[in-house]
Amino acid sequence: MTTENNVILNTVQIHQKIKRIAYQIYESNSNESEVIIAGIVGNGFILAQKIAKTLKEISNLKITLCEVIINKKKPLEPITTSININDYKNKSLVLVDDVLNSGTTLMYGVKHFLDVPLNKFKTAVLVNRNHKKYPIKADFKGVSLSTSIKEHVQVDFLENKGSAYLL
Repeated sequence: MTTENNVILNTVQIHQKIKRIAYQIYESNSNESEVIIAGIVGNGFILAQKIAKTLKEISNLKITLCEVIINKKKPLEPITTSININDYKNKSLVLVDDVLNSGTTLMYGVKHFLDVPLNKFKTAVLVNRNHKKYPIKADFKGVSLSTSIKEHVQVDFLENKGSAYLL
């Protein structure tokens, strides 16, 4: 079976999901002047960039992009961000990743920001799987899937294209 037979989201659908997530973030933060969009290194940051771009198009919010550097293989290693802690302190922050699989990466990402006072803290994912190791949820999600534990969701972002498929 080829990956073409297992497409969950195509380029157009991903664009639509990103736009919907951006509107939800805007609605949730309509009383804020600035929102930090913090993407987990790799596809999470690419998705965060796309959400931030859309937010800038649809809102008057000041959008600050932040990359969250986490070793996904060793999440207990120190986590760093591309911006200084004072740049997101007492602000609204949305932590973004492409797929919520077991919840490990998102959980450790959330843990990093718990040490900082924030006005509001939400999470966003493009694909939310229903097999989680940790009790974590995505506040904003493109699509939710009930998959088996053996199945894997892969998101590919190319220059102007994207796809999510089940392996």
